Amino acid sequence: MFTLVPSNFFDASAERETLAGVVELREGQQVKHIEIPQYDAVLVYAVDEDSAVLYPEIYHILNDLPKCPEYNKILCSVKDGILTLAIAQGKSLLLANWYNAPDFTTAEYYIFLAMKSLQLNPEVSTICWRTPVDKEDEMSLYRYFKAVDYLCE
Repeated sequence: MFTLVPSNFFDASAERETLAGVVELREGQQVKHIEIPQYDAVLVYAVDEDSAVLYPEIYHILNDLPKCPEYNKILCSVKDGILTLAIAQGKSLLLANWYNAPDFTTAEYYIFLAMKSLQLNPEVSTICWRTPVDKEDEMSLYRYFKAVDYLCE
């Protein structure tokens, strides 16, 4: 669970209220934040008290997004049934979100839905991944995208 807040509007003393305004926080979750300077934003996120995860996947996606080679930057990962996706044009971040995706077909659905909402054409776009994709799923992506690249961990 996370939200991005423009740096100018972020108030560290209200980070919990900021996140609670967009997601339902569970008891025992800690709310933290970290700056994302390349997008002039602050990532506000929740972690379970006993979690060993320092940063949510979206943090890594946003940091790696500039490594995507095209002007239309599409970077995804799929872990534990969650698709994490960010899309930018040049240096402008257009979307950063996560979706429940229990299978790859569902992940593709959300990717195409996001691209359609932003009026991006997959046929002229390269999709990049932070996590490996099965060969069969990669071939499915090649039917729609110009190229499939990897920025694996």
